[in-house]
Amino acid sequence: MNRRYRKTVIAGNWKMNLTLTETQTFAEELRPLLSRSKWCDVVLCVPAINIPNAVRLFKNTRVAIAAQNVHYEDHGAFTGELSARMLREQGVKYVIIGHSERRQYYNETDFTVNRKVHAALAEGINPIVCVGESLEQRELGVTLEHITYQVKAALSGVPAEKVRKIILAYEPIWAIGTGKTATTQQAEEVCQAIRTVVRKLYDARIARAVTIQYGGSMNTKNAAELLAQPDVDGGLIGGASLKAADFAEIINAANQE
Repeated sequence: MNRRYRKTVIAGNWKMNLTLTETQTFAEELRPLLSRSKWCDVVLCVPAINIPNAVRLFKNTRVAIAAQNVHYEDHGAFTGELSARMLREQGVKYVIIGHSERRQYYNETDFTVNRKVHAALAEGINPIVCVGESLEQRELGVTLEHITYQVKAALSGVPAEKVRKIILAYEPIWAIGTGKTATTQQAEEVCQAIRTVVRKLYDARIARAVTIQYGGSMNTKNAAELLAQPDVDGGLIGGASLKAADFAEIINAANQE
């Protein structure tokens, strides 16, 4: 982490987990555990049906509420979808875009990722843009080329003054929900490469200001080591974000000097 230039952000991605009742219990457990440190921003990416209540439950805390998906159009005949304007009016501050599960199961493409990034930014919502390679791509040695393409596609047409609002989350697909984790060296190598892409697209000042998360099975045991890497500015946490005590421990790791 390098707090001199950019924010540290710990985001919990609940995926399709926790009911409204369970969300209330989680909030009651997490609130007393939140550190008073101002170093780290905290985000919870909750199921869409829980967004209004999550916003209410975490009002006047350091926790911002995020959506897990957004449509790229403002309105229209898109059954089951939610627009960025709808999310903003519910109090959403962040939105995950391009998660590997969305790409795999719901045909999310680099083109739609880019459109969603623009839609979110237009409504003042901060995109958390996920990029990452499969096990096959890593074994073929094309990890950096693949992720470079994903970053360039996601940021296409984004003006320099809005890039800082975007969080880039490196999530090696082979490490999501598998219990496997990239080594600290692997995580740093890719996060550093992502920053290099941003620098080439814009400039060094903007690249220094962009928050880059690691998002592959970060947990209480490995968070401190991963977050100690200079280009890892936080985490997009999956399973470990479903238990308030574990999530708070990761937040505390990010708040260390």
